Amino acid sequence: MLVVILENAPPRLRGRLAIWLLEVRAGVYVGEYGRKVREYIWAQVTEGIEDGNAVIIWRAPGQEAGFEFETLGHNRRVPVQMDGVKLVEFHAEAALPQGIRPDKAL
Repeated sequence: MLVVILENAPPRLRGRLAIWLLEVRAGVYVGEYGRKVREYIWAQVTEGIEDGNAVIIWRAPGQEAGFEFETLGHNRRVPVQMDGVKLVEFHAEAALPQGIRPDKAL
């Protein structure tokens, strides 16, 4: 299972994702692809997201949680690595630590 969620994405990126994935809600795309296509889709998102933000989630049976994810763009939910497990911290906009940009955390 592959899930891509877009917020504030340009319409052309949303249309491009709809070529490969089913848009089940506004900005929520699902599909079933392997690593190569997933990486290609994420490269398309990275290239076209502009000022929006995105998250991609895919099944990863070898991971503790059974899934893996990446984020892109500014968001108050910031991925962090803790004891080998990827978790998500939530920051109030004004409380983001100095030097940490949410779009560059992991």
